[in-house]
Amino acid sequence: MRDVVIAGGGPVGLFLATELALGGCSVLGLERDVEVTSPCKALPLGLRGLSAGSAEVFYGRGLLEAVIDASGADAKKVGAAPDTIAAPAPRDVSHFAGMGLDAADIDVSAFPFRLPSPAMEGFMTSLEAVSKVLAERAIALGVDIVRGAPVTAVTQDDQSVAVTAAGQEYQARYLVGCDGGRSTVRGLAGFDFVGTDPLFTGYVACVTFTDPQQLPLGFNLTPNGMYLRTPFEGHLGMMDFDGGTFDRSHPLTREHLQEVLRRITNTDLTLTDVHLASSFTDRAMQVTTYRMGRVLLAGDAAHIHSPLGGQGLNLGIGDAANLGWKLAATVHGAAPEGLLDTYTGERHPVGAAILDWSRAQVATMKPGPNAPALRQLVHELLSTKDGTTLAYRKTTGFNCYDLGSAQPLVGSTAPDFHFEDGTRLGDLLRQGRGVVLDFTRDHALQRVAKSWQGRIQYATGTARNDLGFSALLIRPDGVVAWTDDQALDLKAFRQAACRWFGSPQKSIAAPARETRGNNRSVG
Repeated sequence: MRDVVIAGGGPVGLFLATELALGGCSVLGLERDVEVTSPCKALPLGLRGLSAGSAEVFYGRGLLEAVIDASGADAKKVGAAPDTIAAPAPRDVSHFAGMGLDAADIDVSAFPFRLPSPAMEGFMTSLEAVSKVLAERAIALGVDIVRGAPVTAVTQDDQSVAVTAAGQEYQARYLVGCDGGRSTVRGLAGFDFVGTDPLFTGYVACVTFTDPQQLPLGFNLTPNGMYLRTPFEGHLGMMDFDGGTFDRSHPLTREHLQEVLRRITNTDLTLTDVHLASSFTDRAMQVTTYRMGRVLLAGDAAHIHSPLGGQGLNLGIGDAANLGWKLAATVHGAAPEGLLDTYTGERHPVGAAILDWSRAQVATMKPGPNAPALRQLVHELLSTKDGTTLAYRKTTGFNCYDLGSAQPLVGSTAPDFHFEDGTRLGDLLRQGRGVVLDFTRDHALQRVAKSWQGRIQYATGTARNDLGFSALLIRPDGVVAWTDDQALDLKAFRQAACRWFGSPQKSIAAPARETRGNNRSVG
């Protein structure tokens, strides 16, 4: 019996597999596609944006450099200057409904706990590039992946889950559906999937057409919809506000795409060839819970929305980072009571907020006599310092969970604290365990932390910039679980450690394989 079966071999499923394997779990991945790559995953149709939050997740597992290289991105543009002790201003910010925003308008003082990191900025990538890196890491960690194996049946009891795929039955303690927006696991397990109906049908295509210079680059809103022309030759996106009535079971013909293009752009452009095309809608749906017994969902299987703003991949990576260590601890019997249920508690509000962010963009774009006035007002508001800062906060991908603490950093993505000897927090997180950072060198905290040996590693020293904190407890997903800025409150530390890492009497199994960083861990 496997510890976990993951349905879906895209970036979310693969990253979750690496997290579980790092936590010492036996993992089987079932992927319905036979081929590893496809034109829809490669550039330009597979183009995706990784947020700074996702870059931080990959950095904390030692994967960032490989993803940057596979993406063809410039590492110098992704990282921050190594000799700074305060974070530089962001260099980029996403758009809202195609309206560009100026990063110079971001109020840096609204992010007082930012520190320089090799993952300061997001960057463009492709589904193919991210999947390649994650598949290599998953296999290196001992994950088995079966391709050409779509899930067709799921049954569960109090002890296990039975999964049927390609005529073979697999047993596991848990099943996680990472099988996309039309998730089979979601339907078979009986999750409620609720939300709003679409307003538009979107198209993305690689085409050859006459006189492409009639279409300016970038997002272009028209009285009949919106189109996007990218620098990739023949790469075109369109949004047709037809109420999402196009039937995806019908083939995307050249004639249909040309009719939509002419109507939206109000030109006489002729498509001479369609090389590749797909359609989507802005239907915004979310499951009411991310867990039903021993079946869980992550990524698009748990939530779907329009691709405006490029939030989908990042939202799924955040799901996997949040779930992986919690599920691994549960499998090994080291999880405190209710830990696995915090996955829904923390990630469902994040998904709901992104669905609303997507809905707001669509509402701003919808054609009609009042649309220009609404769009102008929204643009003016977002172009203010407060508005641009809000947009950056909404799209940067950093965690901000409500963990019930008045301490300002608790529940947020930890800053990349940098010790004087060169060790960074990102190095310490690579083993997939919790981390105690002690800037006081207080031996009392070290002695207490040893009670969670194998689950929490301890590091002490002088930080280049400790932001006024004396010590922090950081979860394996990089989220701050406890901080102290005065005399150490060891009782509060014990409570936080018990809450997230269980009783100090229990011990978790050693990870299947560790990726060691330069650190001063004592356990």
